[in-house]
Amino acid sequence: MKKSEPLNLFSTSTSIAEAGITSIERQGRMERSGGSSDAETLWARCLEIIRDNVSEQVFKTWFEQIRPQGWDGVQLTVDLPSQFFYEWIEEHYSSLIKKTVQKVLGAKAKLQYQVVVDEGESAPDQRTIKLPAFRGQSQQSMQFGQQQQAVPGSPTQGNTTHFPSYFNPRYTFENFIRGENNQLATSAAMAVADNPGKTRYNPLVIYGPTGLGKTHLVQAIGNRVLQRNRNAKVLYTNSEKFTMEYINAIQTNKLPEFTNFYRGVDVLIVDDIQFLGGKERTQDMFFHTFNALHQSGKQVILTSDKQPKDLADVDERLISRFQWGLTADIQPPDFETRMAILQQKAMEEGVDLEGDIMEYIARHITTSVREIEGCLISLLAKVTLDNRPLNLDLAKEVVRSVTNAPASRQLSIEEIKQEVSAYYNQTVDSLSAKTRKHEVVLARQMCMYLAKQLTQMSLKSIGMHFGGRDHTTVLHSCQQILNYIDTDRKVRQDVEFLKKALRS
Repeated sequence: MKKSEPLNLFSTSTSIAEAGITSIERQGRMERSGGSSDAETLWARCLEIIRDNVSEQVFKTWFEQIRPQGWDGVQLTVDLPSQFFYEWIEEHYSSLIKKTVQKVLGAKAKLQYQVVVDEGESAPDQRTIKLPAFRGQSQQSMQFGQQQQAVPGSPTQGNTTHFPSYFNPRYTFENFIRGENNQLATSAAMAVADNPGKTRYNPLVIYGPTGLGKTHLVQAIGNRVLQRNRNAKVLYTNSEKFTMEYINAIQTNKLPEFTNFYRGVDVLIVDDIQFLGGKERTQDMFFHTFNALHQSGKQVILTSDKQPKDLADVDERLISRFQWGLTADIQPPDFETRMAILQQKAMEEGVDLEGDIMEYIARHITTSVREIEGCLISLLAKVTLDNRPLNLDLAKEVVRSVTNAPASRQLSIEEIKQEVSAYYNQTVDSLSAKTRKHEVVLARQMCMYLAKQLTQMSLKSIGMHFGGRDHTTVLHSCQQILNYIDTDRKVRQDVEFLKKALRS
């Protein structure tokens, strides 16, 4: 059997990785080698990944306005509406876009922006200028197989200049807003950053719902450690990337290099540890990696969306080790903390928000720091792109659009399954069953499509609600419904009816 080329997933689900390359990945390689796909198809695939990594408000404000223009087999060209738009995308989302483009189009693919320039009344015709993407990004590889220059025991072991840390320099303790909701987690993070591996907080596990600042806090630890010791080997990764690198190491007969690499770090930070659930061989490798680091006095830092004891399908021996050190939670911010966050974010963007605007936003967006930031971004976008006045009325309009969104009403998968199963006269249990009956398959695909459209759940999470299906099945289901919408009038009507029913 022919071995697959290395995979590079950075935030999507990897539940099927141990079974080999998926049909979608094979299709992607065919497209890159000169298949029938065009720029719109490829950019649509990029948007699928991006949408899973930003809030719905951010996606609508910044990514829905990007228009694909051309694909020549190596370079994808997209249109942006303004120079400001280009500057903002480059500053805030360059890393995400770069990794997405490389995943969909290949490691050597390039992205070029075309910015529409309005030359005024004297020259009414608009023109475009071409601008480079990722101008502030170093050309670091995102694959373990290309990190080998930093593997401990290799000839370059003494040279840590190229050690791949992948930290966002904007994530620091100085711009992390401390409140009662994150007091313990922040104090522990600062103590660990000052003395990694030498406190009783090893491992340090920070848990809480998505969008509350866990990633910011753990990356702030890494940034401070590196600030104090440039020779420290500090690695930030996530459980899915660890899984893919482990699988790649097995496929390429580089398991010793993989083992030495991870056991040679001084500080290991692993985000979203809950996604180790169900991956038995990966858990076994992580167990031994954890033991080796802990016994060597190295620091381990983990994040999760729930307490270690509540992690599903994770080995008890791993859970017991996660509980050796300190487990600290982050809760949704209170009103005062939300106000402080808004003030900090506005200051970073160079905007002076009036008190009544900040108070209105803080009182109406209460559950997520990410949602607060998305609301502010949308507000600034309307001011800059639409030339709207920055006042309370505009703030109310933006907040209303955010709080009225289906995801803000916390529409659940179970609600969607109940509505769809009743509409198609199927049982809820049948949606998770292993059956190929057309009527059941259509109902299941409709559920997955609506879940993707009407909630902020990841593809991985959606799949788990349908008998543990993987993220590629969810993607395929969504594409099938989109195909039906284009070709089948009945299904198109079904989609519209179900959306209205669920939104009401």
